[in-house]
Amino acid sequence: MSATDPHCPFPETADIHTSSDEYATRFSGPAGEWMLAVQETITRRLMRGFEGSAVLDVGGGHGQLAVPLCRDGWAVTVLGSDESCRHRIRAVVETGACRFVVGDVIRLPFPDRSFDLVLCFRLLTHCERWPELVRELCRVARKAVIVDYPTGQSLNAIAPALFGAKKKFEKNTRTWALFRHRQVIDEFAKNGFGPAATGKQFFLPMVLHRMLKSRALSALAEAVCRALGLTRLWGSPVIVRFEPRG
Repeated sequence: MSATDPHCPFPETADIHTSSDEYATRFSGPAGEWMLAVQETITRRLMRGFEGSAVLDVGGGHGQLAVPLCRDGWAVTVLGSDESCRHRIRAVVETGACRFVVGDVIRLPFPDRSFDLVLCFRLLTHCERWPELVRELCRVARKAVIVDYPTGQSLNAIAPALFGAKKKFEKNTRTWALFRHRQVIDEFAKNGFGPAATGKQFFLPMVLHRMLKSRALSALAEAVCRALGLTRLWGSPVIVRFEPRG
């Protein structure tokens, strides 16, 4: 797992790549747009009841959530490891709809409990020191933290065997960590947070949807899997809202 940019002073910089135009091509076209729509729909459901909250999006320079949330009037701050992480959210930053801050994702430059809601997507899986990332997410959150992660308790269990073929097709595939749910839950528990709500995105591997290149086919296939209960049992990536215990 490559999480460090040699030109950046911070130890964990995976968000520099996930904030790039190259990374965005993984979600281009009808299938990619559909996958992002699924992610956004689940996330918005988990954010219900937090309207009007101050939101921090750690590593959110990819704009997958910051841009639509800002357009809907949410007060969003995006933390990126480098000035280049501003690129894909430039439009909402320049209009004043979004605040952008450069900083270390495992030593966030904010006081304790300075945001109501903290988001962190596309980062946990690429962060080598992810327990420190979790600690910081919890430290700056007053009400909740929402994160996503891929789990090996799904069809992703065969992902290591398919990595070569996946990389050949996607060309810009990066190595990543697969988590067991208990790993993530236990790490948040160490920081006083417990799971409050969960959403699972897909039963079929995302690379298959990229290969299909069809929003309609992907949506139909996943609707069948969801109706059969397969997504509830073995869906991935997982989106979880964690809240302070007690």
